[in-house]
Amino acid sequence: MKHNETRNVGLLSRIVNRIILFLYKWKGWRIEERFPEGVKKCVIAGAPHTSNWDFVFFAGATHEEKVQPNFMGKHTLFEGIMSNFMLDMGGIAVDRSKAGGTIEQLKEEYESREELNLVMACEGTRKSDGKWKSGFYNIAKAAGVPIVLAYADNEKMRIGFSQPMMPSGNYGEDLLKIAEWFRSKIPDLDRYKVLEQQARDIIAGKNDM
Repeated sequence: MKHNETRNVGLLSRIVNRIILFLYKWKGWRIEERFPEGVKKCVIAGAPHTSNWDFVFFAGATHEEKVQPNFMGKHTLFEGIMSNFMLDMGGIAVDRSKAGGTIEQLKEEYESREELNLVMACEGTRKSDGKWKSGFYNIAKAAGVPIVLAYADNEKMRIGFSQPMMPSGNYGEDLLKIAEWFRSKIPDLDRYKVLEQQARDIIAGKNDM
């Protein structure tokens, strides 16, 4: 796995990644739909987010696909002794107090790198009812990169990825397509039903982004 275009990955990061891959294989997770070939830059929008283990199993899947997942974190987490580890693991430091905010900083990151696959748990928290935050969409739109959807079926221990989707600028319509894709994977999952209704409400003008 390519962790960073300019860094040599440290010992701690290599150990952690081996542990993650072991747990992923030990639990029996499998990839049903592969990560799309040729995609070097994208926003990976994942759902549902129901457990702290989501990161472990998703990281195992991306490792199997030879894709380096990136994540954003508060800039203070990248200071001191944890700095190298956070960067090795694919972390991107974000200072929300800077002009332009998070979106502008991530746009610059995309522009400066040959590869960047930013993973986002679009529901925000594990306690979400299924509604999504629009940050993933705004980042992809600003950076001019596609969105790749990712689902996890915890009962079957299966993970799958969608084909890349470019934001059209019509958030409601795009969100509905996203919801329909997720529901095609696990039709009866309540969170996916809530997401589909959220999209329909945005299209109908009953809800904002």
